[in-house]
Order: sequence, then structure tokens, then C-alpha cells
Amino acid sequence: MIPLRGPRPEPAPPVAAADEQPRVESALERRLAGGLAFLRRRLTGDYTVDEFGFDPDLTDHVIMPPLRPLYERWFRVEAIGLHNVPSTGGALVVANHSGTVPLDALMTGVALRDHHPAGRALRMLAADLVFTLPVVGAVARKAGHTLACNPDAERLLSAGEIAGVWPEGFKGIGKPFSERYKLQRFGRGGFVSAALRTGVPIIPVSIVGAEEIYPMVANLATLARLLGLPYLPITPTFPLLGPLGLIPLPSKWLIDFGEPIETAHYGAGAADDPMLVFNLTDQVRETIQQTLFTLLAQRRSVWS
Repeated sequence: MIPLRGPRPEPAPPVAAADEQPRVESALERRLAGGLAFLRRRLTGDYTVDEFGFDPDLTDHVIMPPLRPLYERWFRVEAIGLHNVPSTGGALVVANHSGTVPLDALMTGVALRDHHPAGRALRMLAADLVFTLPVVGAVARKAGHTLACNPDAERLLSAGEIAGVWPEGFKGIGKPFSERYKLQRFGRGGFVSAALRTGVPIIPVSIVGAEEIYPMVANLATLARLLGLPYLPITPTFPLLGPLGLIPLPSKWLIDFGEPIETAHYGAGAADDPMLVFNLTDQVRETIQQTLFTLLAQRRSVWS
């Protein structure tokens, strides 16, 4: 007699080894996934652009990545006092300008976006020339920057943005190396008027290191005028080394965000008081200049 067999039992699920860990996604895989997600947003239109043309998604994934190696490894920027920049609401960043090519403004933007606790975007108030240059003007608009004029500044500040201004303008970045770290004239204080009308704090910012990236030893002023440029520099490496002369020297940078100068208690009408505007402009300029002297005294060398 053949014994009857019952149903065959289901095989037990495999038991994971005690030391088996879940698979960790590699950095390359994360970058690929982020890139594909970015492309999908661009193709589907799932991104926002404000009234100034600012495209945060494009800025974070296309414009900022090439600047980060400069910030972190080439200039080895050390940002000081980022806690002085508010995490919410408007503020006006005012900084010294230098370096022949305005990389100082770009590095300040990276500091705020990548290293401020709130990841704030810096909306720069730039000269007209920036927006007349092919490609550069369009990229500047996409990065959220606009003309250095009071109406645009006040709109940004009223909307709770961080606006940045470099009052020395071309006189700052185009000054000879012999005048390094000596602030040029700050103009008529239009940036102070914008801060007073909107009641936002002014953050004085002092940048050390940018003066040495392209030491300008001469200026071909006549040729610059013919080309419609504010200056045409000669440096120890340009034009002598040709395209290689365009590589900035790897100086060590310090960016110091100073204590805010409050303006809300003055009231919006204070912007029409020329003496107050002059005094606040002078206070900001003097604060930046004295901080530059302090940072230079503390710096071990230009390169470290």
C-alpha cells in the first residue's frame, strides 16, 4: 500500500546574512539621478521664473556647479559671519570690489547659497555693460541679477530678497595693483536710499584675496575706449601668456559678512535726507575699509 503524501510545504524565504547592509547609492548614481530629474523638469516646464527672469532650478544645477570648484579648491574661500545675514526677509549686501574680473561677486553668491543656513540666493545689482554682453547678459538674468538702479533694488528688497551691490563699480575692479585694498569712492549712496525706503539692514562685506588673482600693472585706456570697455588690463600673465594668462592666480580668500546696520527705525522718509544718506554711506565704507585692514593683518600669506 502506497502512503498518501500531503501538500509540499512552501520553501522558506532566504534569510539575509546578519552583516548584510542595504545597498548605498553611489555619488555618481546620485548625480545621474539628479541630472535626469533636472532634464525632466526642463522638458515638462516644471520650474518657476520670477519677474526678473530668475530661474532658481537652472541656477542651482547649471550656473553654480562650475563656480563651486573655484570657491572650494582654487580660492579656498573662508566665509566669516554668515550668521549676520538674516535667514528670512530682505537685506542689502554691500561689498568692496576688486580683481580685474568680478569673480568676487560670484564667490559671495556661492558663499550665501551653499554655506548660509537658509541657502539664500544673492540677487546682484550689476552695471549696464553686463546685460549688453552676449550670453553673459542672458545668464545674469537667469541667475536673478538685474540693473543697479533704485527701482529694481527696492522691488527686490521689498520682496524679501538678498540684494548685492558693489558701489566702487568699475573703478574698484579696474584699479591698479598698487592701490589694492584701498576703497574707491562709493558714489552718491543710492544703495543706502534703497535700504532706507524698504527698511532692510545693510550688511557690510569685506573681501580679501580677490586683489591678487589678476594683478593689474597697466591699463590700455585708449584701446579700451575704442572697444567700448571701462579698462583693458595688462597683468604679469596677460597678454604675455595668451589664453593661459586668463587663469586667475590661486590666492587664499576671506569673505567677512559684518554686523548689520539697521535702517528700519529711520522710516522710509529718511531716504530724502541727503545728510543721513551721506553719513550712512560713509559708515558703510569705513566699516569695510577697517575690516579689510584687520583681515590683511591676520592673513598669513597671499596663498594660504
